[in-house]
Amino acid sequence: MTLRVAIIGCGNRGADVYAQHLREQGAQVSHLVDPRPERLAEVAARFGVPPEHCFADADAFFGLGRVADAVVIATPDGTHTAPCLRALALNYHVLLEKPVALDESELHTLLAAETASAGRVSVCHVLRATPFFREVTAVIRSGRLGQIIGLQLNENVAYWHYAHSYVRGNWRSSPPAAPFILAKSSHDLDLLRWWAAAPPLRVSSAGGLHHFRPEQAPAGAAQRCLDCPVKDCPSDARVIYGTRDPQAWPVTVLTAGGHSVQQALEDTPYGECVYLGHNNVCDHQSVTVEFAGGVTATLTTTAFTHNNTRTLKVMGSHGELRGQMELGELEWYDFRSGTGRESRVQRWSVDVGGNHGGGDAALVHDWLAFLRGESDLPTPLAESLDSHRLAFAAERARLSGTVEQL
Repeated sequence: MTLRVAIIGCGNRGADVYAQHLREQGAQVSHLVDPRPERLAEVAARFGVPPEHCFADADAFFGLGRVADAVVIATPDGTHTAPCLRALALNYHVLLEKPVALDESELHTLLAAETASAGRVSVCHVLRATPFFREVTAVIRSGRLGQIIGLQLNENVAYWHYAHSYVRGNWRSSPPAAPFILAKSSHDLDLLRWWAAAPPLRVSSAGGLHHFRPEQAPAGAAQRCLDCPVKDCPSDARVIYGTRDPQAWPVTVLTAGGHSVQQALEDTPYGECVYLGHNNVCDHQSVTVEFAGGVTATLTTTAFTHNNTRTLKVMGSHGELRGQMELGELEWYDFRSGTGRESRVQRWSVDVGGNHGGGDAALVHDWLAFLRGESDLPTPLAESLDSHRLAFAAERARLSGTVEQL
C-alpha cells in the first residue's frame, strides 16, 4: 500500500526537500497546505496534487478529518505547535520541522498531546540520520575511546549562508523567528545530547552580533547590491546567487513561485545590503553544557567560516576522534597503541542524494520505515526536545550572563 502524506507548509523544506524525498522513496504527496496561491499551484503541479486537495490554511485541511496516513509540518518558525496539536488530535503521525516551538512552555504542551494520542512526532533532526554522524556515534558507543570526557562541535555556517538565511532571510530577526542558537543549532545540540547519552544539567553561553551592523558598512555602500559600487564585498548578493546552481538551494528560495533572481534582487530582502541593520540575531555564539554523568560539551556556531560544514572532536580516556562532516573525514587516535586511523564515510545514497550529508533522504527513509511498521520511532519526542530546552537555556544564559540549571 502506498502511504499518503500531507505537506503542511510548501516552502523549501516542505516541498523541495521532504516532499521530493517522499515521492522518490515511494510515498504519495496527497495533500498540500500553503497560504501563497502561486507557490501552492507550482508545488501541486509538480507532485500531481489535485486542486481539491490543496488548501490555503491548515484548519481547512484538518476539518476534513483523517484523510492521509501522516503529515509533514514545515511551516515558518513559530507556527509549528498549533498544526501539530491538530494532527495529534486526529492521531496522525507527524514529521515536525525544527524548531518545534518558540515558546518553551509549548514543549510541554506537545509532549502531553503526543502522550494522549495514537500518533507519534518525529522532529526533523536530520543529522542523526547521516552516515557520518551515525559512524561517530558508533565509535563512541563501541568503547574504543574509553570513557567519554569531552565533546567539541563547531557549526561552520559559512559567510554566504549566514548572509542568505540570517541577515536577508526568514531567520534574521528574533522574534518573530527563533534565536540563532535554536534556529541554526538545534541539530547540533541534539547531536551533543545523543553522544552524551544523558540529559543536560547546566548550560552557559556567550556571543552576539559582531559584524553585520550599520557601523561596519564599507564607505559608499548602497541599500541594495544591484546599486552598490563597493568591490569585493563577501556578502554581495550578485555574487552569492549569481555563481551558484540556479536549480539548487539557496537560489531556489529566490525563484520560488516563478520569480527570477533579478526580480528577487530588485524587490526582496535577498538583494539588500547586509549592513542595513534589519537583522538582530547572533553571528557568533558559543555554548557550554554539562550532562548528567559528567560529560562536558562545547558548541560554537559562527558565520565567519569558508566551508559550510561541521567539525568535531570527541575526547575519551583512551582515544580521540576528530571529524569533518562535509568531506566525511574521520580520524581516530588510540592512546594505548599510539596509532591513528583515518576513514571516509560515504553519503547515505548516491541515488537520492539530499542535503545535510544525506541526512534529509535518510530521515525520510527512517520515517517511512516507521510508518510502515518496519522499525521503531528513531528518537522519542522527549529526547528530541532536550535540544530545544538547551537552546532556550543557552539564550537566557547569553543575555543574562548566568549559568542556567536544567
